[in-house]
Amino acid sequence: MELKNYLKLAKNAAVVAGKKILEIYESGDFSIEAKDDSSPLTLADKAAHEIIVSILEKTNLPILSEEGKEIPFEQRSKFEYFWMIDPLDGTKEFIKKNGEFTVNIALIHKGEPILGVVYLPVLRDIYYAVRNEGAFVDKKGSIHKLQTSAKNLTEKGLKVVASRSHLSSETKDYLNELNEPEIVSRGSSLKFLLVASGEADLYPRFGPTMEWDTAAAHIIVNEAGGSVVLEDHLTPLIYNKKNLLNPHFIVLPQ
Repeated sequence: MELKNYLKLAKNAAVVAGKKILEIYESGDFSIEAKDDSSPLTLADKAAHEIIVSILEKTNLPILSEEGKEIPFEQRSKFEYFWMIDPLDGTKEFIKKNGEFTVNIALIHKGEPILGVVYLPVLRDIYYAVRNEGAFVDKKGSIHKLQTSAKNLTEKGLKVVASRSHLSSETKDYLNELNEPEIVSRGSSLKFLLVASGEADLYPRFGPTMEWDTAAAHIIVNEAGGSVVLEDHLTPLIYNKKNLLNPHFIVLPQ
């Protein structure tokens, strides 16, 4: 399998979908609906899904998308490789018009993300990684390698990422155990990217997320020198579980 070709395709899919998202974002016509879990769904979510699928289906690999049809576990458990996509991560941020939303595309192999692309339509920044090849960000043609901060968790004043929308009591308890942490807030998978780039040191997530919310940014963190683990700080977050809801996890700098 030639991952470089898949990376090129995934980056193209993310950018094309991002352009469409931006068109809708700037038009103000979101056509907001409520999904079964009462979370918002916009015209942009659906349009981005269709664009990404139309590009990635050329690979003949299965595609699991937040906005696609549900694939029974009995079927997807047999997938060796498949695409996992969140066409618009941060729909609430999109609706608020604060710019903190992303396009997430990951390639999963036997429960692990091995390729990831996260595109920021408003800034036109694209973050990407392939297993064992490092993590990078392309900012308008200027490419930089990503590296986590490698701070010790006992240090004073750690920059800790916490969600604007989801700050659970468990998260508050975790923060209280740290040594005078500084809280940094971002929407969508940007929280992972802050750790991957060393702009933040830690991201504890003790609230609900789905696998497509985390997969693409997960491999970017890994390749930048960090890890995404369960509360024991050891067990990696895995993918293509029977239940696609993630357990609580922590994004660590090393």
